[in-house]
Amino acid sequence: MPLQALIIDDEPLAHEVISLYARDIPFLQITGHCYQATEALEYLSKHHIDLLFLDIQMPRIKGLDLLKILKKKPLVIITSAYGEFALESFELDVCDYLLKPFAFERFLKAVNKAMEQYRLQQPAEVAVEKSTAPDQLFIKTDKRFVQLEVKEIFYLESAGNYVKLWLKDAFLLTPRTLTSFEEQLPAGDFIRIHKSFIVNKLHVNYLEGNMVVLKNGKTLLVGKNYKNAFKLFT
Repeated sequence: MPLQALIIDDEPLAHEVISLYARDIPFLQITGHCYQATEALEYLSKHHIDLLFLDIQMPRIKGLDLLKILKKKPLVIITSAYGEFALESFELDVCDYLLKPFAFERFLKAVNKAMEQYRLQQPAEVAVEKSTAPDQLFIKTDKRFVQLEVKEIFYLESAGNYVKLWLKDAFLLTPRTLTSFEEQLPAGDFIRIHKSFIVNKLHVNYLEGNMVVLKNGKTLLVGKNYKNAFKLFT
């Protein structure tokens, strides 16, 4: 099951951005939206939540004051336009502090950190279940989101501020970095062979010299700094 998350922010745009980013993270599910801390208190009394995305400057009750009120706190990622509250926030044991506006890569890093903390809190058998790699990804491409089976990806190619996810005969272009995919995809199956390429081991036909040849006939160069990647194919 994914992390169940609640957004608490008085700005509708903040809800839109976080919800948009969350769609690309299979282990994260936004299950609620609150626009005031008082509303959040009522929501939390009735629903199970694993993670809060919490703004600080809100009417009536500030975000950090809300944390002090809660007797049983979920994991918390602060999302604020003000950096001066970072020290006080970390003293309240928040997972991370995102300074608005934040990019997807920074958001993903914070959520990964929250997931790691969540796993450490769980019994061993639950932690194993939560660590299972995703079978599907939601990829933003051409102003829409496409659900993609991970096993269908042959390789990923960096293209500036975008990544090409190559399937057997075509590719999807998405506005993300190769590093963000490297952190998300199962390391045992997806191997970084070049600063510009990550290969799905499932679709490798054979290795020859400093080249990886895929089952669709595509040949990729192994970078000189990635020679140790050959060991991962055995």
